[in-house]
Parts: sequence; structure tokens; C-alpha cells
Amino acid sequence: MASIRVRLLRWLIGPILLVHLAGGALVYALAWLPAQQAFDQGLLDTAHAVAASPRPAWQAPRGGDSEAVYLAVRDPAGRLLAGDRDLPRVAAYGQVVDALVRAEPVRLAQLRTPQGTTVTLAKTLRQRGQAQAAIVRALLLLEAVLTLVSAALVWYAVTRGLRPLRHLRVALRARTADDVAPLAMDDVPAELEPVVRAVNGLLEQSAQGARARQDFLANMAHQLRTPLAGLQAQLDVLARGRAGTDDAATLALMRAATQRMTRQVSQLLALARAEPGQSGGRRPERVGLDQLLGESVQQFVEQAVAKHIDLGFELAPATVQGDRFQLRDLADNLIDNALRYTPTGGRVTVSCGRDVDGAFVSVEDNGPGIPPALRTAVFSRFVRLDEHSAGTGIGLAIVREIAAAHGARVDIDTSAGGQGARFIVRFPGVN
Repeated sequence: MASIRVRLLRWLIGPILLVHLAGGALVYALAWLPAQQAFDQGLLDTAHAVAASPRPAWQAPRGGDSEAVYLAVRDPAGRLLAGDRDLPRVAAYGQVVDALVRAEPVRLAQLRTPQGTTVTLAKTLRQRGQAQAAIVRALLLLEAVLTLVSAALVWYAVTRGLRPLRHLRVALRARTADDVAPLAMDDVPAELEPVVRAVNGLLEQSAQGARARQDFLANMAHQLRTPLAGLQAQLDVLARGRAGTDDAATLALMRAATQRMTRQVSQLLALARAEPGQSGGRRPERVGLDQLLGESVQQFVEQAVAKHIDLGFELAPATVQGDRFQLRDLADNLIDNALRYTPTGGRVTVSCGRDVDGAFVSVEDNGPGIPPALRTAVFSRFVRLDEHSAGTGIGLAIVREIAAAHGARVDIDTSAGGQGARFIVRFPGVN
């Protein structure tokens, strides 16, 4: 579908061109007809002057280098007294008519004197053609200038008139997926008010939908986590009472299954929060990566100690603009992924800082690593390189979604020691 700008230009410039053409034709007629009459009147005046002159002066006046003039003077009986014999006679007297002399068109004037003598004077159309061409050239130049100026004025007027639409488009494109604040109604033209009100209505509906989804996620988290936490506590109590009995192995399996289910619920909720537009309307804020990673690492100390993994960190000051909750999920999943795939007695290093490319978060381990051919696939949901791992297969998918929501990219490399994997998240710019 053609744009509004194209439609307006089509409906404005087209009629303007037609008006200019009609105006040019009218100006041509107003300029050429008086010139034609002036040429004819000059021919008649010359014929009168020849008729009033004595017989020895009967000769055709000079027409210049580009013009030919013919004269014939005849007595009442029609005998040629002077001039050109082949000059034709016409029935009309005192008028200027078209004729043909020596295969060339001419304008011819014929007079009769009181003595009965007939004076016929003809002149070619060469000078008239030159004058006509000059008029046409001047009109074409004038029409071209007027057309260009009119088109430029129409283009400027249409562009300026559509500026509110462009501002509205820029304002909508500049919004993030979760920005559902209503558009400002200040300085909105009357023609755009219904559109802006309709857009604001859609934004309000979107905001209500986002709030409903967030409420659903919160309720689901409460309904799932609370029973699971209670079940885990009861299993812990039961395991302490059954230690050393035949039921201990069964209870251990039940505890592991409950822990895995709890982890899966948390991961699924984190994945839902990482989906575009699921920030619940929270505005981006300045987040210190060093502080956030320090808090996140503390949550995994017990898990690292249980596997005898050296969990260290190198945290340099770095600040980004983003959602603190989502960035915390990103860090938690990267650290948890490294701890799960690093063998007992291994090493995991968490770091952040700034370099020439901007702020970054890095999690490095000395585990089995990830082959280059599989480094893209691991970000897909429910993909696990080790089927015997207790992971859910969505941790790295969560990392990818959160990174994309913050305009960051996630790269996978081999650790500095040549063994293991290094995940590095680079954020655009440094704040």
C-alpha cells in the first residue's frame, strides 16, 4: 500500500502540473496572438505605404537576411505593372490571409487604390517562426521553474504536515517491548488524537495482560514452591530419623527428586520472566555487576564445597543498565551450569569488569568444555550435553534470553588453561 506521503504528493503535484500546463497554454495564446496581429498589421501598413508611393517606388521592401518579401502591382485590367508575376491574387481586400508562394507558406495582404490599382504584398513566416520559438522557449523555462518551485513547496508542506506522524513512529519504535506507558497527548494534532487514543488503549490492554501474567507467575511460584519446600523439609526430618536403615536410600532418592523438581520449577519461572515483555513494567536501572555477582556467588558456596570445587571470583567495578532480577537469574544460571559440569576437585572462576568492548561477565571452569560444533546448540531449550547430568537443559536458554533483552551477546570460548569452557556476556557500552 502506498504511503500517505506518496498519496498526498500524487494528489497535489498532479493537479498542479495540469494547472501549470493549462496556464502555460493560456499565456502562450495571450503572447502569440498579439504578436501575430502585430505582424499582420505591419504587413498591411507596408502594403498601404507601397500603394501610396509613386510608381517609380513600387518595389518590395527588404525583409532582412532571413525573410523573403514579394510584391505585385496590377492595373484595373489585371496586367502586372511591377513586382513578381507569380504572386497569386485573392478575393479579399484589406485583409491578411495565408497563401503559398514558390512552395513556401506566406502571409499575404491585398489592397485596391482609388485609381483601381491592386497592390499585393506577401511575406514569409520565418521571422514569425523565430518569434514563436522564442515565446515557447521562454514559456518552457518559466513553466519548468514554476513547476520545480511548486513541487518543492508541496514536498516541504507535506513533509512538515506529516511530521507529527513521524514523531509518533519514532516514539513507538524507541520503546522497549515491556514499555506500556501511554503516549503523551501534548501537541497532538486533532486528526491524530483518535489514533493516539486507540494506541493508548492497546497499550493499557497490554499492560493489563502483562500484570495478569506476572500475577499468574507469582501465584504459580507460591503454589509450587511452598509445597515443594514443605515436602523437602519433611524428607529431611524423615531422613535424619531413618539414617542407617533400609529406608535411607529410598529417602535419598526422594530428596534428590524433590530438589530436582524444585530446581526445574525455579528454572521454568526464570525462563518465563526472561521472555520478551515479561519484566512486569519495571524500568531499567543501574546495576553494579560486581555487587550482583558477589551476592550470587555466595548462594553457591555450599554447592561448591559439597563437590570440593574451588569457587573463586575476580570482581572489578562495572555498571550496566538493566533489570536487576533478570541479571541475577543470568548470573545464577551461568554459575550453576559451571558447577554442575565441573568434576569434583575442579575450579570455577567468576569475574566481571570493563574492557575496550564494554562491561562483561565471565564464568570460567576447567570441566570437559564444549566442542565448537555444539556451542550454538547448547543455548536451545532442553538441550544437555551430558544426559547423566541433573540439569534441566534450560539454564543457558535463560541466559540467552536475558542477554538478548539487554542487548548483550553471549560467547563461548575455551578456558585459559586449554581445558574447560568460558562463558562471557558482553553488554553494549559502559555506563
